[in-house]
Amino acid sequence: MTSRYRASEQLNSLSPRRRTVVKAAAATAVLAGPLAAALPARAATDSPAFLHGVASGDPLPDGILLWTRVTPTAEAEPGSGLGPDTPVDWVVARDKALTNIVAKGSVTATAATDHTVKADIRGLEPATDYWFRFSAGGTDSPVARTRTAPAADAAVPNLRFGVVSCANWEAGYFSSYRHLAARGDLDAWLHLGDYIYEYGTGEYGTRDTVVRPHAPTHEILTLADYRTRHGRYKTDADLQALHAAAPVIAIWDDHEFANDAWSGGAENHTEGAEGAWSARQAAAKQAYFEWMPVRTAVAGTTYRRLRFGKLVDLSLLDLRSFRSQQVAVGNGSVDDPDRTLTGRAQLDWLKAGLKTSDTTWRLIGNSVMISPFAIGSLTADLLRPLAELLGLPKEGLALNTDQWDGYTDDRRELLAHLRANAVRNTVFLTGDIHMAWANDVPVDAGTYPLSASAATEFVVTSVTSDNLDDIVKAPEGTISAIAAPIIKAANRHVHWVDTDRHGYGVLDITAARAQMDYYVLSDRTKPDATSSWARSYRTRSGTQKVERTYDPV
Repeated sequence: MTSRYRASEQLNSLSPRRRTVVKAAAATAVLAGPLAAALPARAATDSPAFLHGVASGDPLPDGILLWTRVTPTAEAEPGSGLGPDTPVDWVVARDKALTNIVAKGSVTATAATDHTVKADIRGLEPATDYWFRFSAGGTDSPVARTRTAPAADAAVPNLRFGVVSCANWEAGYFSSYRHLAARGDLDAWLHLGDYIYEYGTGEYGTRDTVVRPHAPTHEILTLADYRTRHGRYKTDADLQALHAAAPVIAIWDDHEFANDAWSGGAENHTEGAEGAWSARQAAAKQAYFEWMPVRTAVAGTTYRRLRFGKLVDLSLLDLRSFRSQQVAVGNGSVDDPDRTLTGRAQLDWLKAGLKTSDTTWRLIGNSVMISPFAIGSLTADLLRPLAELLGLPKEGLALNTDQWDGYTDDRRELLAHLRANAVRNTVFLTGDIHMAWANDVPVDAGTYPLSASAATEFVVTSVTSDNLDDIVKAPEGTISAIAAPIIKAANRHVHWVDTDRHGYGVLDITAARAQMDYYVLSDRTKPDATSSWARSYRTRSGTQKVERTYDPV
C-alpha cells in the first residue's frame, strides 16, 4: 500500500508498530508450540494430511503447475523445519472422478521446502478442463479443477478471469474468493498482489476490530515467519475453494515483503533491529515461491508473460524488486530519469513484448496504479476535505509516490512507446489502492481529454484491507459520495472511483471489447457475506478509452 495511504492508517491503527531489538529477537526465536495456531485442528496422528488445500497456476497451452503442502506428522507445522521426507503422488485426469487419467507421477516433500511440492505438468491438450489430486501415505487430497490455456494460434472467442488483490486476514473473511469459486466459469483468476500481509496482530488497519488473528502474531521477519503466515492464509476455506476451482496467475506487491518495499529496503523495515533487508527479502521470496503455484521467472521474480491464443497476451510485472526508493509527496525527483519503478531490463522486456505482440489484446498485470492521481488543481475548498481523507498535505500537488506517479520517467517512456508503435488495446489490471477505478491512461494528464489516451486501466478494490470509509470509520458509501466527485474533477481521465467497498472483479474479453464487472461484498466481517454487482466498464477494441456499460456479462 502507499506511504500516503499508510499515513492515515497509522492515525487509526490499534497500536503503534514496535521497532525494538527485543521485538526482533522475539520474532527470530525458534518457533515450536505457537505454530500450531497456523493450522486447523487435527487428530494427534502421524498420518500425512493435506491441511492447506491444493492449487494450480500459470496455465500454458500444453501444461499447468500443480501445488500442495503435505503435513507428514503432527509436529511438521509450517515454518517448523520439522518432519520427514514424504513421497507425494499426483494424478491428472479428464474427469472429476479421476477415471480417465492422462498423467501421473511422484514428488518428495521435504522440510527444505516446508513440505510444499510442485509438479509442472506438460503434454496436456490446450483449452481443456482437467482434474487433479495428490496422495501421500494412504491419504488423498481434495480433487481440484484446473484449465490449460488455448493454443498460441487459436482463434479464441472469449476469456473470463477473476481479478482480486489486497487480502488482510485480520480485517475480515475472504468471501470474495468464495463467490468467485462458485461461478464455475473462470478460465483463471489473477491475484495482483498483497496475497498476505506482514504486520503483527492489530498493527494494520482493521477498523478497530481484529476479526480473526493471524499467525505468527508478531510481524514476520524470518523464513520461518513468512512460511507460517503463508500457511495460515492457506487454511482459509474460501481461498482453498477458489484455488480448487481454477488456476491462479499471481504477482507480488509490497506486503508479501513489507510495506512500501523497494529494492534496498521498505518503509516497514528497520535495518539492523529487524535484521538485514537483503535477508528478509530473500526469505519472503523463498516462502512465496514455496507456497504459491507460480513459476519462478526472470531473475527469481514474478515478471513473466502468458499467452491465451490470438486473443490475449498477459504481461505480469514485478514492481518491487528493482524499484528506486520512494520519495516524499511533492518531491520534484519523481521526474528524475535515473529513478525507476520497473528496472531497465524489465521495462525493455515489457516494451518489446507489447510491440511484437500479435494478439488482439495486451493485458498488463500491474500491482500499483499507472493512471495519474493528482489533486493539486482543485480549489482549496475541495482540496482540503480530500487531503484530510487521504492523509495528505493540504497544499500543493499531491502524488502517490509509491505508484507510477512517483516514477514518471518510466511511465512517460512506456506510454510514448505505445503511441510511437501504434500499440493498441493495452489494458492495465491493477490492485494495491483499496479502491475500484475505471481509467483512461492519458499521454498528458494535464491537457486530457484534449491529449490522447494510450491505454486503459481497471483497478480492483481490496478483498478485505481497509479503504477510506474504514480509515475514517464512516458508514459505507458516505466517504465515496464526497471523495469520488472531487477525484474525478481533478483527474478527467477517471471515469469512476469507489473509495469505500470491498470485493472483486470479473474481466470478460472478446475480440470486440474487454469488460470489467465490479462486485462488492455485503460485509467483510461476516463469513457468509453476500455479493452483488456494482458497476461495469468496458474498453472497445481500437478506442483506448473506457466507457460505462449497464449490465454485467
